[in-house]
Amino acid sequence: MKEKLTATTIRTATIPAGKTEAIIFDKDIPGFGLRLREGGSRKFIFQYKLGTKQRRMMLGVATPDRLADARKTADKLYSGVTHYGHDPAGNKAEAKAGAAKTFKAVADDYLAYQKKRLRERSYPDVERHLLKHAKALHELQLAKIDRADIAAVLTSVTKNSGDVTANRVRTSLSGFYAWAMEEGAVGASPVIGTRRHEEKSRERVLTPAELRLIWNSLADDHFSDIIRLLALTAQREAEIAGLRWSEVDGNAIKLPRERTKNGRPHSVPLSAAAAAVIAKQPRREGRDLIFGIGDGPFSGWSNSKAKLDARIKDATGKTLPPWRIHDLRRSAATMMAEIGIQPHIIEAVLNHISGHRAGVAGIYNRATYEPEKRTALDRWAEHLLAVVKGQQSNVTPPRAS
Repeated sequence: MKEKLTATTIRTATIPAGKTEAIIFDKDIPGFGLRLREGGSRKFIFQYKLGTKQRRMMLGVATPDRLADARKTADKLYSGVTHYGHDPAGNKAEAKAGAAKTFKAVADDYLAYQKKRLRERSYPDVERHLLKHAKALHELQLAKIDRADIAAVLTSVTKNSGDVTANRVRTSLSGFYAWAMEEGAVGASPVIGTRRHEEKSRERVLTPAELRLIWNSLADDHFSDIIRLLALTAQREAEIAGLRWSEVDGNAIKLPRERTKNGRPHSVPLSAAAAAVIAKQPRREGRDLIFGIGDGPFSGWSNSKAKLDARIKDATGKTLPPWRIHDLRRSAATMMAEIGIQPHIIEAVLNHISGHRAGVAGIYNRATYEPEKRTALDRWAEHLLAVVKGQQSNVTPPRAS
């Protein structure tokens, strides 16, 4: 049915008897109409044909005072369809779908995809970078995020957490956008062209006095026991924070290849002091992980270290010069060398593929040096415990012959 839509029509039009709805099309603007539904619903519509498909879109609730605006909108839509082949209903549906593709929604899909693919030690970092550091992007439509938005996030991370963390967040964002492009969620990565900070190799080695302060300021909790084990074994944070009972084999830790940075199985002999730290941990039914209270391994690094630094300041009246947990590993390696442990044995303890174990030498030298590693870690534990007690260490380098 066609007639010129007027304010009177909007108010008085009725549905024919026996029908549940009706559409009255305007005779002046093709496709512009008033749809009536049983129950009193009145809406303006625009209907058009695109190829063989009939399309219809709603223009809002029909009231006399909205008629003029609805007519203008319909006239513009009709012109776009007729002269330019526009598909306004399709564009609206795409826009609605795009609005649902926020950064957070797509990031959740990405993290679900990566949870079983990334190494156990890598996934928490990526999750933290996308959910915590990039939180300012969460409610934005993914396709509308540009380089300036990414740069603003990285600038904030740099200010609050430093250059290195900003670089790591940038890497995680880059990986996320590469995946999103493969999935068709975005056409290009806004991470490209953003700043990457130059990184300098860290060389912070804790002094004996600093080691003593750190050790003696530890509490009786998971974080403190992890720090003790890191100091005694010189292993990586993720390896100890994610330690499992099934990986403790007698007086050694046996790390499978999927839990090591270089993808090689690694055995860590336990000194008596290190074994004692593990032995005092309570076993929890149904949980293989030794440390942590959630579903995963221990993860409260930042808050726990801040509390440790605060205890050190309370005890000494001053703040310890900036240090990181990883400095324990470097310090242990340095001090092992100082008490005469050979470089290739230290590398074996650290599970490094460098120096004596790199290149051609590494291919032919498959020795794991288990007895030598045990002796080295026993000597190191004896030396470390003397240092933290403020005693003279009996462990000295062997005399040159």
